[in-house]
Amino acid sequence: MKIEDFNHTIDIWITELEPYNFSQICHKSSPETWSLGQVIMHLIAETNFYLQQIKICLCGNENSNEEAASNGKMMFIKNSFPDQIIEGPASNMLVQQPESKTQLLGSLKDLKDSFNEVNASILKSPYHGKTKHPGLGYFNASEWLQFAEMHLRHHLKQKERIDHFL
Repeated sequence: MKIEDFNHTIDIWITELEPYNFSQICHKSSPETWSLGQVIMHLIAETNFYLQQIKICLCGNENSNEEAASNGKMMFIKNSFPDQIIEGPASNMLVQQPESKTQLLGSLKDLKDSFNEVNASILKSPYHGKTKHPGLGYFNASEWLQFAEMHLRHHLKQKERIDHFL
């Protein structure tokens, strides 16, 4: 996984957000679904979590002998989430609407900058620590970076469904 892949995918989110007005960003097709803004708020929160996991992995060799679960390994091999709608935890219904379009764009750009900074550390780190994903086993720093890009890309399919509705 290269940082260029992450940059490309987050740039898609940044670029494709531009034409929407704030009303469109917050519009939901039903009470049970997310607006585009909520999808992006979810991406920002999760990607920040992945960033923190990378930083932990780069601080030592804790859990270095642990492995990803078989479904996690398969995702890394395919470099993709399964091609299906994945029901997240019930807490996903608590995802807030954004405060503004500017907030979303700024947070996405900040994530891009942060991941580019941490990538330099991944490349030179002497450590091989791993942290546990809640459902997919243990990931090292490079795997968390790959997972972050795959997650961003996976939600582009959800964005397409929202675009169709809008």
